[in-house]
Amino acid sequence: MLSFIMRRLVIAIPTIILISVFVFTLQKLLPGDPVLAMAGEERDPQVLEYLREKYRLNDPIPVQYFTWIGNALTGDLGISLRTNQPVLELIGEKLPVTIQLATMAMLFALIIGIPAGIFSAVKKSTVTDYIANVVALSGLSIPNFWLGIMLILLVSVKWKLLPASGYVPLSEDPIRSITVMLMPAFVLGTALAATLMRHTRSAMLSVMSSDYVRTARAKGLVERKVILKHAFRNALTPIVTLTALLFGELIAGAVLTEQIFTIPGFGKLVVDAVFNRDYAVVQGIVLVTAVGFIFMNLLADVAYVLLNPRLRKQ
Repeated sequence: MLSFIMRRLVIAIPTIILISVFVFTLQKLLPGDPVLAMAGEERDPQVLEYLREKYRLNDPIPVQYFTWIGNALTGDLGISLRTNQPVLELIGEKLPVTIQLATMAMLFALIIGIPAGIFSAVKKSTVTDYIANVVALSGLSIPNFWLGIMLILLVSVKWKLLPASGYVPLSEDPIRSITVMLMPAFVLGTALAATLMRHTRSAMLSVMSSDYVRTARAKGLVERKVILKHAFRNALTPIVTLTALLFGELIAGAVLTEQIFTIPGFGKLVVDAVFNRDYAVVQGIVLVTAVGFIFMNLLADVAYVLLNPRLRKQ
């Protein structure tokens, strides 16, 4: 298992290098000058030159890239051009917020999507199956921003059941924190629940036609035991793999949901950094997100091997 993980990590290194080159190059191609944005109205040439020297913007682009990568390997992702804070510190403040949102959204997706997929597969070609597929397709089709605005108007403004926006850290008030995050987590988890439902249904249908399921039924086992122990257990492999990959997507894809519900996570940080040409912050966020994706891919591969004993011998 250790050699398997090491092989995956070695494969991930060129991916990270390629992503870092793309991000750094695209940032430099963006129109506008971050130094002019920092200087404001008083654009004294001496001040502009000082800022360019301070942030090494006068260096050749290859030198800037290798300096950034060298510092990143030591844990230094640079200094924000806008707030003058270390990028790692900014990410450390915002990342836990987005992880909490992504975790709650994933819980919603698992609780709704997997049981719905199993039920739909068991009731194949019935009215229940058609309704479940229509609901899943609707969940995939409805935009997050529209669903978020509708829920705010209905649940918060009209019924006054949940807060419309904001964020409370878990360390301050766990109950209040979870309550505030319920609605954005549900919005973010809707499309994921639909995706999980469709994949669970597909995996269950392919497994339920297998010989060992027919043998279990021939032995007279209770249908619930056949479905959960024999069918679902063998259909779990692609579902676990998909769940790990979707969680990585959640962390990167929560930007719009965080903007709608004014959650101070990665979303606001990314938007502010892009609009202000804050190169160091954008590069740091993309690099951390890429590493997170690779880590979730690694977890998916490990889970696949653990769930499929035949792969352990390879």
